[in-house]
Amino acid sequence: MTELLRGTRPVVMGVLNVTPDSFSDGGRYADLDAAVEHGVRLYQEGADLIDVGGESTRPGAVRVDAETESARVLPVVRALAAAGVPMSIDTTRSAVADAALAAGASVVNDVSGGLADPLMRTVVAAAGCPWILMHWRGHSDRMQDLAHYHDVVGEVRTELAARVDDALAAGVAADKIIVDPGIGFAKRPEHNWRLTANLSDLISLGYPVLFAASRKSYLGRLLTDAAGTPRPVDQRAAATIATSVLAVAAGAWGVRVHDVRDTVDALAVWQASGSPRVGPAESDGGHR
Repeated sequence: MTELLRGTRPVVMGVLNVTPDSFSDGGRYADLDAAVEHGVRLYQEGADLIDVGGESTRPGAVRVDAETESARVLPVVRALAAAGVPMSIDTTRSAVADAALAAGASVVNDVSGGLADPLMRTVVAAAGCPWILMHWRGHSDRMQDLAHYHDVVGEVRTELAARVDDALAAGVAADKIIVDPGIGFAKRPEHNWRLTANLSDLISLGYPVLFAASRKSYLGRLLTDAAGTPRPVDQRAAATIATSVLAVAAGAWGVRVHDVRDTVDALAVWQASGSPRVGPAESDGGHR
């Protein structure tokens, strides 16, 4: 896992939602056999980690209880661990994270950055595992009401720094921390684009940055047809790959995606081209 965190090549996380209501593939992998088969396939296609989640965090999603979330993810984690597949657990609950780590997961991906459950920092510190801290302002049922910024890049950076400080104070090792700007979480499309163009500001925090834009609605809104209809979820792969390559070229540690094989192929081209880097966008007088 240390090699994964401090390696020289970009990390690819494959998305495995074992939920009936995720925005992209809700219900497709709710069955144990289908979930395990898909997780193994993503790993074989080149994913470094399979990110297993049992609670949808799409805008407007209603929360499930911890028992339901655990019942969804733990059998999948156990089966994938038995198959030798490395995993992260996508949860905001300390009890679910603790159980998933015991079942074979090795990374906690917490979209709340530790805010939803203060006990998460204790679980992570005790486990000594990597912890992905995402920028977050509230649960899915109200997060878009919180998408108000004067300087989105500066505010996200400041709020992520506070989450890092909390983690360090709880005993989480600095070399186990990864940050995520939270594309789409309490963000409007213009916020997502601004963060994408200024990832270097977040990288300057000194921690690996995960970029997770896969198939999200702002990409669909970018790719509208002549009638103004956003591009459907299952037709956003090319746009996702473009964001992933741009993020890695800006210095991101890794990307979280649904379409693993195509992403791995695109990053192989980027590396074969000498891993060219891109800088931040020119300032327009602010990061609004």
